[in-house]
Amino acid sequence: MKNSILLITCLLAWGTSFAQKTAKIAGKIVDEKTEAVPYALVKLLSLPDSNMVKNMQANLDGEFSFEQVKTGDYILVINMVGYKNYKTPKFTLLDDLIVPSIKMEGLTKNLKEVSITGIKPYIERKVDKTVLNVENSINSSGNSALELLEKAPGVTVDRQNDQIKLNNKSGITVMIDGKTNFLSGADVTTLLSNMSSDQISTIELITNPSSKYDAAGAAGIINIKLKRNKAFGTNGNLSLNTGQAVMPNFPKDMYRVGLSLTLNNRINKWNVYGTTAFNRKVGFNNINVLRNTLTTNLASSFNQNFERHTKGVAYMGKLGADYYVSDKTVIGVMVDANKINSALDNVSQTHIREMQNNVETNNAVNQLALSDSPVGNVTANFNIKHDFNKEGTNLTFDVDYSGFSNEKNDDFNAQYLNNAGNLTQTTALRNATDAQIDVLAAKTDFTWAINKTVKLEAGLKSSYVVTHNELISEQFLAGAWQNDAGKSNNFIYKENINAAYTSYAKEWKKWQVQLGLRAEYTHSNGNSVTSNKVVDRNYLSLFPTVFVSQTLNENSRFNYSFSRRVDRPNYQQLNPFVFYMDPYALDEGNPYLKPQFTYNFEVGYSYKEASLSFNYADTRDMITQISQQNEVTRIINVIRKNLGRAQTFSANLYFPVKVAKFWRMQNNVSAFLSKFNDGNLEGAKYQASKVAYNFNSNHSINLPQNFSVELGFWLNSPRLNGVEETTITQYAVNAGIQKSLMNKKLKIRLSMDDIFLTNHWEGKLQYQNVNLNVVNRYMSRRAAFTVNYNFGNQNVKSARNRNTATDDIKGRAGSN
Repeated sequence: MKNSILLITCLLAWGTSFAQKTAKIAGKIVDEKTEAVPYALVKLLSLPDSNMVKNMQANLDGEFSFEQVKTGDYILVINMVGYKNYKTPKFTLLDDLIVPSIKMEGLTKNLKEVSITGIKPYIERKVDKTVLNVENSINSSGNSALELLEKAPGVTVDRQNDQIKLNNKSGITVMIDGKTNFLSGADVTTLLSNMSSDQISTIELITNPSSKYDAAGAAGIINIKLKRNKAFGTNGNLSLNTGQAVMPNFPKDMYRVGLSLTLNNRINKWNVYGTTAFNRKVGFNNINVLRNTLTTNLASSFNQNFERHTKGVAYMGKLGADYYVSDKTVIGVMVDANKINSALDNVSQTHIREMQNNVETNNAVNQLALSDSPVGNVTANFNIKHDFNKEGTNLTFDVDYSGFSNEKNDDFNAQYLNNAGNLTQTTALRNATDAQIDVLAAKTDFTWAINKTVKLEAGLKSSYVVTHNELISEQFLAGAWQNDAGKSNNFIYKENINAAYTSYAKEWKKWQVQLGLRAEYTHSNGNSVTSNKVVDRNYLSLFPTVFVSQTLNENSRFNYSFSRRVDRPNYQQLNPFVFYMDPYALDEGNPYLKPQFTYNFEVGYSYKEASLSFNYADTRDMITQISQQNEVTRIINVIRKNLGRAQTFSANLYFPVKVAKFWRMQNNVSAFLSKFNDGNLEGAKYQASKVAYNFNSNHSINLPQNFSVELGFWLNSPRLNGVEETTITQYAVNAGIQKSLMNKKLKIRLSMDDIFLTNHWEGKLQYQNVNLNVVNRYMSRRAAFTVNYNFGNQNVKSARNRNTATDDIKGRAGSN
C-alpha cells in the first residue's frame, strides 16, 4: 500500500513538472543587407491549430524574446510594413532556443500599389459607427469642424439656434479625442467654428454607444479625432490653409487663415508628442426677423434686421509623453491648453408698425452691440495601461483636472426714433459675466478576455464639478453707471456623478451578443446666491444596453440594438441669469430644468458595403427652447424648458457605387417622422409631427499625374424641432481638386463650398401668442486653399490609444 501511494505521488509530481516546463525563444530580424529591422511585429503560433500564443514588437535593434513558453511545436510569423510577411518552418521547443537571424525581403512594388488602392473613402461604414476620413478629403480642407459636420450624413446644423442634431434627434455628445463637450449651443459652435479641418483626422458618428461610454448623449456621440501620428521614429505634419467667403452684399473682410504643426518622436521606451495650432476666423450673419403681436387694443409688427460680424483668433497647444515601462505597461501624461479670443459687432435695426384705434404709427430702434469673449481651458491627464499575459485582457486608469475660464463683456447702445424719424431717447447698458469652472475626474476600466469568444468589461468613474458664475449688469443713468439689481446675480453650481458599468460579450459561429448595464448616481446643487434660490437634486439612473449581431453569410448580416441614455442640462442652461440681447429680446437660464431620458431601438441589415437601418427613439422631458412673449411690453424671453415627450421614427439607407475604376460614389439617404406631445406647454396642450428627410452624396475621382477631384452634395428637407420649424429645403454643392507631390508627402488642395449659393436657413415659430418668421444668411460659399506636408517616418504604427476621465464633463463647462 505504501509503495502504491509512493508510486502515485511520484507520477503526479513528474506529470506536474512536465506540464509546467517552460523555455525561452529569442532571435533577431534583419533585412537583405543584414541590417536590423526595428519594431517588426512577431507572433508565436502553436501547432497544429495555429493559435496565437503571444505577440510582441522587436526592439530598436530588431531583437525579440518570448519568456516562459510551454514546450511544444510552434512557428513564428513576422509582419513589417515595407516587407513581405515571413513564416518560419515548424520547430519543437524543448529548451531555450536562439532562432537564427530572420531575413526579411523588401516589398517596394507592393507598397506602391497599396498607396494607390488603399486610400480610405471619405465615408466609411462600420458595424457600430460611421467614420468620416477627414484627413485625406479634398473638400474638407480649409473648413471648420462645424462646417464639416454640416456635410456629414444624418447631421443637421441649426445655425439659428446653434444646435447640432443627429438623425433629426437633439441631445448630441460632442467628443474631441475622447473628451466629451456638453457645451451650450453658442459655446459648442464657437469651439467647432474655431477648429480647423487641418487639425482633424477622423469624425466618428456613433448612434447607439455601449455601456462603456458615459450615458450622456441621447441622440448619440460625435467623436472628433485630432491628428496624432503614432509611428516610430520622428515624424510630423505641417499644414497651412487660407480661405475667403464669396458672398454678395457681405463685408470684404471675410478671410480666414490657419497654421498647425504636429510632432511625434518615439524611440525605445519613450513616445513624446505635441501639437500647436493657430486659427484666424471671421463670421458674418444677416438675420431678418418678422414678428406680429396682437392684444385687445394694439396690433404691432416688428421688422428686425441684424448684421452680426464676428472676428476671432484661436490658439491651441498639446504636449504629452508615454513611457513604456515594459511590453505590458504604459504610463502617460498629457497637458493641453486652448485660448479663444473673439469679438462681435452686432448692428440691429428694428422698425415697429403699430395700429391702435385705427391710428397707425411707425417707430424705430437702432442698436449697436459690442461683445468681447475670451475663453480659456487647461487640462492635465495622468494615465496607466497594463496588458495582462492573456491577450485582450487589460486594465486602465485615468485621473484628470480641467480648469475653465469663460468671460464676456457686452456693451449695448440704443437709439429710439419716433414716427417722424426724430431721436426721442438713448439708452446705454453693459454686462460683465465671469464663469470659473473646475473639474476633477477619475476612472478605471478592466477588460477580461475570458477566452476567444467571451469578453467581460467593467469600470468605475467619479467626477466632481464646481462652477462659479457672476453677472454684473449696469445702466448709464444721470451721467454715471448704476447697478441693475434686477439682473445682476451670482450663481454657484456643484455636481457629483459616480458611475459603474459592466458588459458581457459572447460570440458564436453566426451570432454575437453584448449585454451591458451602467449605473450613474447624480447629486447636483444649484445656488442662486443673489435671489436666495437653491435647487438640490439626487437621483440614481440605470442605463441598460443590448447588442445582437446575426451573420447570414460572408456578405450579409443583421444587427439589433437597444439602449437607454440621458442628456443633462449644461451649466449655462441651468444658470438663472437674464441676458439682455436687445430692447425687445431677453435670454434666461432655468435652474429647474430636468435631464431628458431616451430609449433607443435599432434594427439594421448590411449587404457587403451597403446597409439599411430602422431606428425608434422615445425621449421624455426633452430639453427644448421656448419663446415667451409679454403681452404688455411685447418683449420676447427665450428660455429652456422640458417638453413632455418626443418620438422619432427613422430609416437610413447607405449605398456606395463604383462608377468606374477611378470613380467611387457614396450615397446616404435618411427619412424621419418626428412627433412631439406635451399636456401643458405654456398653458396649452401641444401636439405636432412632421416627416423630414436628408440626402448626402460624395464622389471621389482619381486622375492621372497624381491629381484627384472630390464632388459633394447634401440636402436637408424642412423639419420640426419642438415648437420651431425649418420651412425651406437646405442644400449645397461642393467641389475640390488636389495635387500630390514629393511621393505624396506634399498635398496642395483647392476647394469651394456651396458653389451655387443655396445654403441658408428659414424658419418660423407660431405657438400661443408668439408669431415670428426668421431668415438667416451666413458665410456658406467659401473658397479655400490648403498646403499639407507630412515629414519623417509615416509607416510603422504603435497601438497606443486611450480616452481620459473627463469624457462626460469638459464640454458642459462651455469651453473646449
